[in-house]
Amino acid sequence: MVDATGERMADVLVQGVLVTAVGSDLDMPFGATVLDAEGCIVSPGLVDLHTHLRQPGREEAETVQTGARAAALGGYTAVVAMPNTEPPIDCAAAVREVLELGLSAVCDVRVAGAITSGRRGRELAPMGEMADLGVRLFTDDGDGVQDARLMRRAFEYASALGVTLAQHCEDKVMAAGGHMHEGEWSSRLGLPGQPAEAEELMVGRDIALARLTGGRVHFLHLSTAGSVEAVRAAKAEGLAVTAEATPHHFTLTDAAVAGYDTVFKVNPPLRTAADVVAVKAGLADGTIDAIATDHAPHAAEDKEVPFDQARPGMLGLETALALALTELEVPIATVLALLSWNPARIAGLESTHGGPVAEGRPANLCVIDPAAAWVVDPAALASRSRNTPYAGRKLTGRVRHTVLRGEPVVVDGRATR
Repeated sequence: MVDATGERMADVLVQGVLVTAVGSDLDMPFGATVLDAEGCIVSPGLVDLHTHLRQPGREEAETVQTGARAAALGGYTAVVAMPNTEPPIDCAAAVREVLELGLSAVCDVRVAGAITSGRRGRELAPMGEMADLGVRLFTDDGDGVQDARLMRRAFEYASALGVTLAQHCEDKVMAAGGHMHEGEWSSRLGLPGQPAEAEELMVGRDIALARLTGGRVHFLHLSTAGSVEAVRAAKAEGLAVTAEATPHHFTLTDAAVAGYDTVFKVNPPLRTAADVVAVKAGLADGTIDAIATDHAPHAAEDKEVPFDQARPGMLGLETALALALTELEVPIATVLALLSWNPARIAGLESTHGGPVAEGRPANLCVIDPAAAWVVDPAALASRSRNTPYAGRKLTGRVRHTVLRGEPVVVDGRATR
């Protein structure tokens, strides 16, 4: 077993929704279901801070149910659904709708609320009403809040509510018209690019606002070396700053766009090899707190168009763990911290997810076979969409079982419902 308390050999007994015993030679109740974990690692379930479930509004790409099934197969027991749906999750009624859709899902579906009404960046959304329903993260993800004065007010409001603002860092003026990273490859390909500075300017601004207001900020999908260094300095200063990075930003570079394949179009864009090195270093030294998937399913018709017309985004829930185990040169405990208990803490879910595997704790667990080798097959993924950039890629490490509130929802790599 691996959790925040360390590593040990043990068996786990689950009864009802709780872990009731951890140790050796446990007495199994008559008729107990036994999940084989030989050669595996038992850990708290994974938690994704950044999932696009597309419902309401774009159910042709994903639904709460299909996205939750993909999450469970990836080892996740909780995901935070982003608010850039159609209509956006910017009020209590919209929050209730998604929470109700998630009640029967095979993963605990939580919700991030929008910072501004309609995600238009003009006036604050009723964050207090959404916070009363348990919302702990607020973001206009897909768009950064451009108005610094409005963002300052959001920080002040969020501080009073005890919630966290999560920022999509993109200066729209700097990024305007760009469809990939601005650099050598955009010049070669003749595609307009987004400079790294479009991200870094907003990271710097919101660090300054966090300093000014004392508020908490979480930076979504950091992708540049400059952003990582700015967060490192902010943490050294003692500011309430956290950050996440996606698997595609530590496994792929802008060179992948060379064939104009729209599966590699994402926002923020794939960056340079030097940026990938910086993101990996940030994950290894704790500058970046979490790995988040930014799972962004799209229907085929939204990707089978010219590169500049394609919607940005990639699938991520079923491949994130294996990519981290395969590509990051860090101990497995570090990988699990980035995927489980760190994001649980940021999302305010530590009482139910990501905590120690211990007697009396909620039975939200995943069982990982770290030696399992497999090849990514888009057709075999649970998502309604197929836009994975890792088709045909050989990975090592896979989820064998996932247990949600004591129920085995994935057994031997297959969803049970």
